[in-house]
Amino acid sequence: MSYRSFGNINGLSPYDIKRIENIYRRRIPPHDVITHELARYMTELSFEIRRQIGVLVDRKGKIDFVIIGNHNEIVIPDLSTYRIWMGRLRGLRCIHTHLNGEPLTRDDLTDLAFLRLDLMAAIEVREDGLPGRIYTAHLLPENNEGKMWEIIPPVYLSNYKLDALSLIKTVEDELYKRQRLRTVKEKDRAILVSVTTLRRETAERSLEELKELARTDDIEVIDSVIIRPRQINPKYLMGEGQLKELIIKGLQLGADIILFNEELSPTQLREIADYTEMHIMDRTQLILNIFGRRAFSRDGKVKVELARLKYILPRLSAKDDALSRIRGGIGVKGPGETKLEIGRRRIREKIVHLEKELKSLARERMVRKSLRLKTGMPIISIIGYTNAGKSTLLNALTESHVLVENKLFATLDPTSRRLRFPREQEAIISDTVGFINNLPEDLLDAFRSTLEELHDADLLIHLIDISNPAFEEQMKTVEGVLFELNLSEKPRLLVFNKADMADKEIAENFCYRYNAIAISALKMENIERLLERVEDMLLSKKGVL
Repeated sequence: MSYRSFGNINGLSPYDIKRIENIYRRRIPPHDVITHELARYMTELSFEIRRQIGVLVDRKGKIDFVIIGNHNEIVIPDLSTYRIWMGRLRGLRCIHTHLNGEPLTRDDLTDLAFLRLDLMAAIEVREDGLPGRIYTAHLLPENNEGKMWEIIPPVYLSNYKLDALSLIKTVEDELYKRQRLRTVKEKDRAILVSVTTLRRETAERSLEELKELARTDDIEVIDSVIIRPRQINPKYLMGEGQLKELIIKGLQLGADIILFNEELSPTQLREIADYTEMHIMDRTQLILNIFGRRAFSRDGKVKVELARLKYILPRLSAKDDALSRIRGGIGVKGPGETKLEIGRRRIREKIVHLEKELKSLARERMVRKSLRLKTGMPIISIIGYTNAGKSTLLNALTESHVLVENKLFATLDPTSRRLRFPREQEAIISDTVGFINNLPEDLLDAFRSTLEELHDADLLIHLIDISNPAFEEQMKTVEGVLFELNLSEKPRLLVFNKADMADKEIAENFCYRYNAIAISALKMENIERLLERVEDMLLSKKGVL
């Protein structure tokens, strides 16, 4: 029977390698962390070859891995095949030797937390090669002190009487109970992460917006982290050490999701996901989720689904061994398609189908547009950053009941209503999907046809939430989208909304600077003045009314 040891065996004699492989023949009683005989065998061998030796033991006492390290450390192999379920540990405990008489190191404790091991133990190798004290640590459930692990006071091996299975069961039961409570009673919990080279103030504002997006998607934010590396790591976005610390922090806080403010490339998403069982999500995926929930019309649903599939396609990877299995068939030459290839082909086919459906829906929009233009009534479009209050303003002007929520992208489907002015004239007024900084390109492309209907508008009302500290940046974002759509020259009126929540003097100064109007759509403040201003602007367009 042959065994494969994990680690660097260069420089070891065949005799030493054979002795290391003999460790696999040992069995450990399930309730014992390690037997005295095996501990002595490992320390004596470690002393002779001057390298650390470790074993990974399952709960039945079977040694699954023997690891050969160097003088100072061991490297634990990939354990992704040992799946972790809700509130459970890995099912493996690690016991290894320490040649310098040191306690558990930071790397040992990091591996314990990062890999969700049952236990981590280190045995001192004395100067005569015999085992000395044994150091042990185990994970802790979420606690008020924020402790991730418990280090048991070291004892000499002869006095070591730890019941491994009982301890593991106690820890797992508490972990499961806490996780179960969160699953039943709470929302998904996320740590927000921004990895950027921008100024901290800019990063903080962007992270606040991500927090609002998370709230809109019913995700509870439990912490946020800003990492400002000198340069972006193309593989992990941040340093590998920083990634490990982030994941350990997520485990400690009981996070379900690590939510990145930046769009992750397919490689980054795959590499980061390989590190943890927690769900990895980026800003783009979050916005797609929100759009998927908020789109109710057939047009909106098709556009969101199309954007989602275009996002998913390059991110499909063969992480699971099942994806690489060959699928053949009668009359098929060669090995056939892998499941991964089949998945990609089906997504491409669905994209083609949805694009055809969008063209059909576009023709229907053209028919509705021509009917609207035949009425001869002027068209007004309300544009603005998401959550600026566009739907609230539409309701205030037309006495409608369009859905209003204090969330980003509360409404996606454009709504049109008739608007009657004080002088008994009428117009068609509609709102649009809200803009946002760094809107995913696929979503912008998907909604471009809707936004291009703004070309038919006689007047754009650019609504701005003046109570938002970043409202000037939001204004620039909207202006940037208008520029991309060649709408910069379109007549528009700037309207500062939520003036009741802002400093009055500041609102007046900005109204003077931009020739704008300050209103409160919710409290119906200054609405009559806004109507008069809109009517005057339309009248100035060569008798549009």
